Amino acid sequence: MISVLLVDDQDLVRMGLRTLFDHEDGFTVLAEAGDGLAAVRAAATHRPDVVLMDIRMPGIDGLEATRRIAADPDLAATRIIVLTTFERDEYVFEALRAGASGFLLKNTRPAALLDAVRTVAEGGALLAPSVTRTLIEEFTHVAPRDLKPHPQLETLTVREREIVALVAQGLNNHEIAEHLVLSPATARTHVSRAMLKLGARDRAQLVVFAYQSGLA
Repeated sequence: MISVLLVDDQDLVRMGLRTLFDHEDGFTVLAEAGDGLAAVRAAATHRPDVVLMDIRMPGIDGLEATRRIAADPDLAATRIIVLTTFERDEYVFEALRAGASGFLLKNTRPAALLDAVRTVAEGGALLAPSVTRTLIEEFTHVAPRDLKPHPQLETLTVREREIVALVAQGLNNHEIAEHLVLSPATARTHVSRAMLKLGARDRAQLVVFAYQSGLA
């Protein structure tokens, strides 16, 4: 059973999400929160597997709430999915940096949202390719940034650096395999080794490291 915390300042949005999960086997909604502070308190109290987090809320926003939840050692097993209305939301990358495992647009189909929650609960990262590519391209070519190479960057092989750069472009393992003419299993192995060397919690954090290190 996957436990979920719903965070959104709109009652109708939370109601719709709760209805979706209540009618699907394998999920249980532990609590709801209408603002960032309430989300942090609810996460600490209920320790959900997954938090569905809105970004723009009163009080502290979803970005700060994500940062606080991700920083709590007692919530190390809790994963956060950011829900956003716009593909080019300037807060999304910051949410990934703060510790979110991925993001979804609010117009995502119900079945895809359920699959996303399952993926994140099982330890995967959720990076919708089209949104990720748009986001990374926006930040790489428009937003100024202060490069801070990861301290373990030099431990990556040339191939692993190449793989990390492709992950940061939003490519999944099959797409990476096709791009580099590798088997999907080999691509997956390279991704796993790069994550291990860099201490990346998941694929989303690997994108953040790639961006900060100048690989994206």
